[in-house]
Amino acid sequence: MEAGELDVLVVGAGVVGAGTALDAVSRGLSTALVEQRDFASGTSSRSSKLVHGGLRYLEMFDFALVKEALEERGLLLTRIAPHLVRPVPFLYPLHHTWERPYVGAGLALYDGMAMTGRYEMGVPKHKHLFRKQLARMAPDLRTETLTGAIRYYDCQVDDARLVMNIARTAAAYGAHVASRTKVIGFLREADRVVGVRVEDLENDREFEVRAKVVVNAGGVWTNEIQEMLGGRGALNVEASKGIHLVVPRDRIRSEAGFITKTEKSVLFVIPWGRHWIIGTTDTPWDLDLAHPAASRSDIDYVLGHVNKLLRTPLDHTDVQGVYAGLRPLLKGTTEPTSKISREHTVAAPAPGLVMIAGGKLTTYRVMARDAVDAAVQSLEVAVGESITDRVPLLGASGFEARTNQRVALARSSGLNVTRIDHLLGRYGGLIDEVLGLIAARPELGEPLTGSEDYLAAEVVYAVTHEGARHLDDVLARRTRMSVESFDRGTASARPAAELMAAELGWDLSRLEDEVDHYLRRVEAERQSQEMLTDQEADEARVRAPEGPWAV
Repeated sequence: MEAGELDVLVVGAGVVGAGTALDAVSRGLSTALVEQRDFASGTSSRSSKLVHGGLRYLEMFDFALVKEALEERGLLLTRIAPHLVRPVPFLYPLHHTWERPYVGAGLALYDGMAMTGRYEMGVPKHKHLFRKQLARMAPDLRTETLTGAIRYYDCQVDDARLVMNIARTAAAYGAHVASRTKVIGFLREADRVVGVRVEDLENDREFEVRAKVVVNAGGVWTNEIQEMLGGRGALNVEASKGIHLVVPRDRIRSEAGFITKTEKSVLFVIPWGRHWIIGTTDTPWDLDLAHPAASRSDIDYVLGHVNKLLRTPLDHTDVQGVYAGLRPLLKGTTEPTSKISREHTVAAPAPGLVMIAGGKLTTYRVMARDAVDAAVQSLEVAVGESITDRVPLLGASGFEARTNQRVALARSSGLNVTRIDHLLGRYGGLIDEVLGLIAARPELGEPLTGSEDYLAAEVVYAVTHEGARHLDDVLARRTRMSVESFDRGTASARPAAELMAAELGWDLSRLEDEVDHYLRRVEAERQSQEMLTDQEADEARVRAPEGPWAV
């Protein structure tokens, strides 16, 4: 990045920033992407993990927005990331007779918009269910209070893996990509932004990166980045906290997830492997942006709403994991901006600087396209239109063929077919790289100590191929042990750290620091979830130690 002037430098490696880097480099622009922490370490690893059109926007008559999102859903499912995105069924419970024609019409329109889009729908159509059918499909729902339900399909994705794959794909096409690289100031020539000054947090040094255009995709950090320009900016972003609970799959017997309205937001109960993800809240957050905390009040709120639907109520002992994320909500502007849609905005507050904020996971590619379209206006070279609707992510190629060969892969690798399916759903066509590690070191084919779901090879692969540099990167984002296990990954912390140490050259002191940091972070999160208010939860959460490499 120091070698010469880039065409585009993207700040922030959430889904929008990673998508912007891929869009720019695939148009032939010299591109770099910097992130102050780990890829997807903010909002983009703490979502509901849904790729969806947004049913609630139909009630707002925002048909264009729903159609756009449904087109992106189909594109991700069938072309860009078929190895990561998969259909998931939902039940929409009906409490009153009059709801059936109303909700049914909305879902018919929802399916119709998906089918008439530019890309294949890729999911089954909705279906009406009556009380007896619903009772067979979801025996733990309180069907005596319902007239039935409508089953429909959306899609889900491991959000952190999606972001990491987008960043890896950008790097594969030539983008320079660096995590743990914090922007600490802008380079200016007169009124023009010509680059940034960054701090390499891994190696404790500073350097300059020059670029013709800097694109800020900082999400909830947008205001802080604008402050580096002396407070001059075009966007005003406020953070809204959403929390999710993770409970074991056997706590709710149902063949499908379900969705219902609350007085403040929408409640999703989402199938997630051997778990359910239940959320979410929507409350203002003005405390620590890096570590939003879930309070006991938040957990009680979600449990209270889901328990209205269940025969056997859930309580705190059923909650296996909790995570909180911040949505970057646009709240007006200080200068004229280019309004792209209800969901996101692109602005150019100074020559050489483009800012993008808002939006959602499903439409990241559209946001990235709009950001690069704005950036190329500052470039003095001819640049073509976006092609990312035709650029599969790493792992998409070969996914279907390797899936058909799953039995043969199991036989040749010595793993069972269930393990192969697990690897295919995480790595797609890149499964051969993981199996290659196991072939060279057979002990990596064993489950990671303390984990039933992940192999030791996946920890090593996270370091050698996926940019993981710290234990938290592996346990919270490359895998999801931090929320998928009752001990939040603490039993796997040292075994995983030992595998990472061998690859990264950590000495014993560094290994102990990584494990200690992770264990204390988990304990601080547990304490925060016993606090009643956001302020109390935040005070408990920030007691977690930060290593010299962390932000």
